[in-house]
Amino acid sequence: MFFHNCFLLFFLIIIFLCSATIGARASYLYHNCSTAGKTFDADSAFQSRRTTLLSSIASPNASFRNTTVPVGSNETIYGLYMCLGDVSLQVCNQCVLNATQRLPSECPFSKEAVIWYDECMLRYSNMSFFSIIDQWPTVVILNPKNMSVSSQTGFSNFLLGFMNETASMVAAVAGKPVSEAKIYAKNQKKFQSEILYSLAQCTPDLQLQDCRSCLSGVIRNIPLCSDKKIGGRAVNPSCNIRYESFPFFDPNQPVSLTRSAARLSAIVVASLVVGGIIFYFAYYLLKIIVAKRHRANLRQKYFGRESTTLEHLQFSLATIEAATNKFSHENRLGRGGFGQVFKGVLPTGEEIAVKRLSKGSGQGAAEFKNEVLLIARLQHRNLVALLGFCVEEQEKLLVYEYVPNRSLDYFLFGSQNTRVLDWMERSKIIGGVARGVLYLHEYSRLKIIHRDLKPSNILLDDEMNPKISDFGLAKMVAVSEDEGSTNRIVGTYGYMSPEYAMFGQYSEKSDVFSFGVIVLEIVSRKKNTGSSDSQYADGLLSYTWKIWRDEKLVEILDSNINELGSFNEVIKCIQIGLLCVQENPNARPSMATVVSYLSNDSIQMPLPQEPAFFLHGHQPQPIISNNGSQESVNEASMSEFFPR
Repeated sequence: MFFHNCFLLFFLIIIFLCSATIGARASYLYHNCSTAGKTFDADSAFQSRRTTLLSSIASPNASFRNTTVPVGSNETIYGLYMCLGDVSLQVCNQCVLNATQRLPSECPFSKEAVIWYDECMLRYSNMSFFSIIDQWPTVVILNPKNMSVSSQTGFSNFLLGFMNETASMVAAVAGKPVSEAKIYAKNQKKFQSEILYSLAQCTPDLQLQDCRSCLSGVIRNIPLCSDKKIGGRAVNPSCNIRYESFPFFDPNQPVSLTRSAARLSAIVVASLVVGGIIFYFAYYLLKIIVAKRHRANLRQKYFGRESTTLEHLQFSLATIEAATNKFSHENRLGRGGFGQVFKGVLPTGEEIAVKRLSKGSGQGAAEFKNEVLLIARLQHRNLVALLGFCVEEQEKLLVYEYVPNRSLDYFLFGSQNTRVLDWMERSKIIGGVARGVLYLHEYSRLKIIHRDLKPSNILLDDEMNPKISDFGLAKMVAVSEDEGSTNRIVGTYGYMSPEYAMFGQYSEKSDVFSFGVIVLEIVSRKKNTGSSDSQYADGLLSYTWKIWRDEKLVEILDSNINELGSFNEVIKCIQIGLLCVQENPNARPSMATVVSYLSNDSIQMPLPQEPAFFLHGHQPQPIISNNGSQESVNEASMSEFFPR
């Protein structure tokens, strides 16, 4: 931030010096604000409407304009600006813009205010002042230099006559339509050895006699205050007059620089521009170095020794905000256990999904670290690909490939208007999930137990290929190990194996159990938990076992499965599902065996036994959490429990 501010300051200095060399710059003179009895409250309607008036009054094609903005039924704001008669429209417009920006800060709560610059005047009021002389306040500004002693005699009388002569020249054009003439005049006259120049002006909405009367009023103030000064001016809201001993105006030809001065000016400007470019590149390079070091420190903080291998995966927050339109509501895809998911588009055109973890979530930070370290090392067509991550300004973001067809639970348990999957699609999903889990267990560089397999964590691409996602709860174990245990039980009720839910013991067979539940849900389009159907009161596993035992398998099938020739394959999947949910982990097949069952019809499969959690009509007891309260665990993904 310090370097950024230094660069901006340097750049503004360059702009200021260049503009001072190349052209005129609006010069502030004075302002006046109304006080007691003529003020308004902050955040009032008057303040809002004043902002509207000042932001809209400037016109690039006019050196004078008046307009109104209604505040309510009983109040109106009147606004007017006038530029010096001989300034260009470009200079005029810039001066008015400067005035509209400065006046609200000088007079924040005034219902009446006026501001003067060398080149323009701007005012507003809640009382109408159009075509009316307003001589208050009158401000006199004097040149600090005095006339030479030899020229002082008779100067006051000369100045009074000179001013009145200029005022009469203005009155000659006053009273005409604004479009026909600017109401100002310029004059010059010799006094002894000096030549004096003058300019007088009225607002174009005044009539002839009103303009002359206004100028007479300001002229009376100058000799009283001038005290033989070589120059001065008097201004009020309706008119102004100025005299100097140098030609401060020249309508036909701008003041030109001498040849040496022009050469010096060009050298100064060129030097400043070159210096600015060098400074900018130095600043930009330093900014990159500082940002890179900051990102490295954040990686070290979150990932320790692993941080050096993750540099190529780290995104900047600016890139993610640009891709997601600053996490706009229109880009939101959904909400997960630890935060929200947004769709984004990278500058390359690649579509992404961004998981934004909830700020301040301790569980979210643990999930973030776990997911980056695990999934960054995994590559399989049935696993969602992690493209990168971002840790910056209290944000923790995970960037995935975008999978367009939502998750499996949307197609299984969505609304009645949801498209129904045919058996070919369901079979493809079952096989893809099985191969993805097998890769995690056997063929990846690490043996990984997912621990949270469920339909909402299975995404479907545009060809309905499944991709397993959400590795925040996954556990990495040594290749030689078969199981592990934990005191922190997290997962989703209905998909957790009994040995994990009750004793904290997890293994590859924990994922096998979850896979079996998913298979039975795909076949039946019924949830294992939370069904309002009385025949599923004991859960889907219990009901499927009864149907299998009584050889009434048609009753468990989703009525939408009606493809000819698919019945035998469906029955095989039910049998695989029941084998996977056996209560004894050793009785469940491995994922390698499951994949062989699915791909080879000649293999003789064993008969399933009664599945886990068949409680003969009794509801499972609530599991006590670490704070001693009873927690509902129905679809409570990422819930945390102590084992019994």
